[in-house]
Amino acid sequence: MNRRSTPVLRATVSKAGFDLPTKTAREKSRARRILTALYAEYPDARCGLNYSSPHELLVATILSAQATDVSVNQALPKLFTAFPSPEDFARATPAKIEPYIRTIGLSRMKARSIQESMTRVVEIHDGQVPNTMEDLIKLRGVARKTANVVLGNAFGINLGVVVDTHVMRIARRFSLTEHNSAIHIEKDLMALFSRPHWTMLSHLLIQHGRHVCKARGALCSEHPICRRYCDNAN
Repeated sequence: MNRRSTPVLRATVSKAGFDLPTKTAREKSRARRILTALYAEYPDARCGLNYSSPHELLVATILSAQATDVSVNQALPKLFTAFPSPEDFARATPAKIEPYIRTIGLSRMKARSIQESMTRVVEIHDGQVPNTMEDLIKLRGVARKTANVVLGNAFGINLGVVVDTHVMRIARRFSLTEHNSAIHIEKDLMALFSRPHWTMLSHLLIQHGRHVCKARGALCSEHPICRRYCDNAN
C-alpha cells in the first residue's frame, strides 16, 4: 500500500524508557529501503563473537571493548575450557583469569570485570545471566552497548541498537543521523527502523562497514548501496 509522506506528529516512546525523536514517513520509508538492500547484500550477517550460552556471550562482549572480534574469538576456547560456567569464573580470581585474555589488551581490567560480573550473576541471579537492561548494566564492565548485544543475541530481545564505530560512521554517511554520540545515534536508528530489526540492523551495518564503508579507503563509488544512499558518493 502506498502512503503519502506525511510527518509523524508525536514522538515514539521506546521500551528502553526514553522518548525517541520524531521521524517523517519519508525518512522511515528511506530507512526501510536501506534495510532491505542490506539484508539482500548480507544474508548471513550475525554476531561476530563465538558463544554457546548467554554467559559466554556476556564474557565475550566484555572482552570485545576496544578489541577485534577476531582477537577475542582466538582467546575464548581456552578461556571457556578453564572456566566453563559462571560459578567457575566467580570462584576464580582476576589474576587467574588474566593469563587467558592477555593477548586482547586491557586484560587486567577486563579480568576483574569478568570475575565481578560473574560473581553477581551467581549471587544475585542464581547463575543465570539476567535478561533485562536494568539488571545487566549493574554488572561490572557492562554498559548499554554490551547489554544490547546480550539481550538481542542471547535472548532475542530487541531493546536497542548496538552502536559501534562502524554503525556510527555509516549512520552519519547515510544521513540516518546528524549526531556524534552513541546514545543519540541509537535513538535516531530506533526511531527510523522497526523494533524487530534492531539487533540485525547493527550486524548488517557492521558487515557493510568492514567490507565496504571503511573508515579509510571506503569503496563509496564502487558499491550500489553506497552510490544510492551515502553522502560521500554523491
